[in-house]
Amino acid sequence: MPLQRAPMVRRGSASIKLGVLDARLGYFIRRVQLWVFQDFIRALSGLDLSPAQFSVVAVVAANPGLTQAALSETLGIERARLARMLHDLGRRDITQRLPSARDKRSHALHLTGEGQKLFARARALSAKHEERLVKRFGTNRYNSVLAALRDF
Repeated sequence: MPLQRAPMVRRGSASIKLGVLDARLGYFIRRVQLWVFQDFIRALSGLDLSPAQFSVVAVVAANPGLTQAALSETLGIERARLARMLHDLGRRDITQRLPSARDKRSHALHLTGEGQKLFARARALSAKHEERLVKRFGTNRYNSVLAALRDF
């Protein structure tokens, strides 16, 4: 059972009780998610790369030749949305779809040379973002939260 207390949230000069929200994991996950996404979007703003696009580029970089279906399943992105995203990334010369050597009906995804350069910059900026998360959470809590969420 969660610890019972009467938490307060400071908003300006007023203190507002959270009530039952203080015992709701979803509420706090959403608060963290908002902060994380806002900071991440700011971090990558100069690259014109959304968090979802960064995820696609990161997984393709780690798995050259991955199929679109496998990428969709891995990231939990609806296939039609992923197809649009890959079209946009391809148009920007970040990713390319090549015929698969294993299955002629599918395409193998790869980063282009420009995509590799962009990912190197994005990876460095995302590392700075993670440093801000570690600072905000503390190293032990950061590692604990990351481990718990990986298992989910």
